[in-house]
Amino acid sequence: MTEPLLSVHNVQVQFGGGRVRAVDTVSLEVGVGEVLALVGESGCGKTTLIRSIIGLEPLAAGTITVDGEQVTSNARGLRALRRKVQMIFQDPSGALNPRHTIGDAVTEGLRIHKVDGDSDALAAAALAEAGLRPPERFLHRFPHEVSGGQRQRVLIAGAMALKPKLLLADEPVASLDASIRGEILALMRSYVDRDGVSIIAVTHDLGLAWNIADRVAVMYLGRIVEIGPAEEVLRDPQHPYTRALLSVVPEIEGMEQQILVGETPDPSRVPSGCRFHPRCPVLASGEAERLGIADRCRGVDLELEPEVAPHRVACHAVQVQISR
Repeated sequence: MTEPLLSVHNVQVQFGGGRVRAVDTVSLEVGVGEVLALVGESGCGKTTLIRSIIGLEPLAAGTITVDGEQVTSNARGLRALRRKVQMIFQDPSGALNPRHTIGDAVTEGLRIHKVDGDSDALAAAALAEAGLRPPERFLHRFPHEVSGGQRQRVLIAGAMALKPKLLLADEPVASLDASIRGEILALMRSYVDRDGVSIIAVTHDLGLAWNIADRVAVMYLGRIVEIGPAEEVLRDPQHPYTRALLSVVPEIEGMEQQILVGETPDPSRVPSGCRFHPRCPVLASGEAERLGIADRCRGVDLELEPEVAPHRVACHAVQVQISR
């Protein structure tokens, strides 16, 4: 077995003196050249999880290992980590300094990490690879002088100029017009196919996973409730939360639309039992009573099934059906 590039083991991230469990005992791995889509509603802990991977959020418990090195809060260690791991933020306008040229934005990381070579030439090559050609047309422009899609390409160019091994993309196309989302996703996938870069793409849109992901992990209230190969999770979702998310995706045909009741619960007040049970259609429909698991749904907490198969689910109903 090839060692994973990224290993997250029993990670917890807490706020408010431990009162808020934003990430609650999460474990996952990402291989070299793999794209993992991390999906779920806003507030489920997706962004907090990837921020912890790059050292922007301290861990309350657990460990994170990137390329064989454990992530720590040590300044020297974080500097080395951020050469290997780069992050692309959701809003390119907010992420780019309006007073700096595009050339400045792309060369900033090269200078911070003291990358050998002519930084301007490396920046020009990165811009060209990101689809901004000829790069000389963009080096001396300011962010407000280019389109939103071009600004996102600038962010990607700045990240990829450092030749990272792992790219963390936080809602990378959410702020873009539908007409250019596909182009940006295709660009990101090209780095994977050509250079073997690994990507974690955070999104609330499962349609994005269809276009770019090898595997999908579904988060709810700080936990991963389903994870597996993208084809299996998207075509045959097992967790009722995943089914509800998928039922409103236009790409999915033949699935009855499900409207979840209520909002994602407050992470400072995690429900007892399965944390999804107050909104679960299986419980609301009476199916859990028929299966004899209603009390378990309300009172017994559970995590993902043991890692015996690539497609795993944290659901009492699924576990009962498997055992029969």
